[in-house]
Amino acid sequence: MSGFRKFQCLECEHIYDEAKGDPDSGIAPGTRWEDIPDDWECPICGAPKDFFREMK
Repeated sequence: MSGFRKFQCLECEHIYDEAKGDPDSGIAPGTRWEDIPDDWECPICGAPKDFFREMK
């Protein structure tokens, strides 16, 4: 896999990095954004997934 992307929370600026995943929430490293469940929330502030925007 290559071309991992990063997504930033609009509430608290936490960054979800596809390469790192979110192991504390059960999201394995290498998990693509579109493969994260829609009910996943920011592990820092609890904002919903749709509060994240892809970083360019």
